Amino acid sequence: MNRSELLNRLSRTPTERLLLGRAWDLAEAVQRRSTPQATHFLSPDEQSSVESLFHALGDPPHRFWGGYKEAQRKICVLLPDWMEWEDFDEAPITVLRAVWYQGDHLTHRDILGSLMGQGIKRETVGDLLVSPSSCDLLVLTEVAPWLLQNLTSAGRTKLSVTQVGLEQLHIPVQEVKRIHDTVATLRLDAVAAVGFSVSRAKMADFIRAGRVAVNWQETVRSDLALKAGDVISCRGLGRCRLAETGGLSKKGRINIEIERYL
Repeated sequence: MNRSELLNRLSRTPTERLLLGRAWDLAEAVQRRSTPQATHFLSPDEQSSVESLFHALGDPPHRFWGGYKEAQRKICVLLPDWMEWEDFDEAPITVLRAVWYQGDHLTHRDILGSLMGQGIKRETVGDLLVSPSSCDLLVLTEVAPWLLQNLTSAGRTKLSVTQVGLEQLHIPVQEVKRIHDTVATLRLDAVAAVGFSVSRAKMADFIRAGRVAVNWQETVRSDLALKAGDVISCRGLGRCRLAETGGLSKKGRINIEIERYL
């Protein structure tokens, strides 16, 4: 199978095909130049796509890294055969800390909106870790100097931005609500309806409208079968995870535990 055929087989959209083509180019650059290469920040869905490509290419040495273990958005680093991972410490990720007056309140959306308003491309920004009066931004090193000079506000809120080390990263504790319930089936519409506290019919509407993703991959299949560990996200409602599936209740329904991220 040639390059074009493989990209066509692995890609669901023209955008995804372009992403995989660029990742393939990087893998070839590693072999040609014998130097490390790295992608821009990838969403979890994009990481899955790139992983599928590299598996098809024989699994060249690569790792996904977002600056900390639980990161969602990550770059993919590829190493030449002669280099070991313990010898590589130059991942192009920089941490910037934006601090504001404690009486103000900023959200992830506020910070991201300010970055996009500055013309920063989303692919150059990793996770945004928002605390009560600060936010740690994981960004590609190439854009860090510009942000240090120009990211001075989010809306009307003034920001003071400095560079800090990865070892100083502030990782907020994720608040989780645990939901114990039963479902007739582990179909997506049934489980998501419990997780987001809406009717099954309403959740089916959300799924058909393209608002729902499972493990960061959009789906329009209400009958998609879920398993423990699957993450469900719904635009406008947030994210939850099917933590556990248990035995049957006395009425023959399936016991489940869901973690709803607040």
